[in-house]
Amino acid sequence: MFGFGTQELVIIFLIVLVLFGASRLPEIGSGVGKAIKNFKKSVSEPDEIDVTPKKPVEGEEKKKEEDKG
Repeated sequence: MFGFGTQELVIIFLIVLVLFGASRLPEIGSGVGKAIKNFKKSVSEPDEIDVTPKKPVEGEEKKKEEDKG
C-alpha cells in the first residue's frame, strides 16, 4: 500500500491521535469518508445538463422574426 508498512501506519496514527485527540478522531474519519463518497459520486455520475442558451442558427432566427411579424 504505497510503500507503507504496518509500523509506518501505526506511527502515523499515533501522531494524528496526539495532534487531534481521541474525541476528534470520529469526526475526522466521518469527514474523510463523506469526502471520498462525494468524490466517487461525482466521478461516476454523468455531467449535469447544460442550460446555457445556445446561439440561434441563421435559418431559425429568420423563422422567428417571420412568425412575430
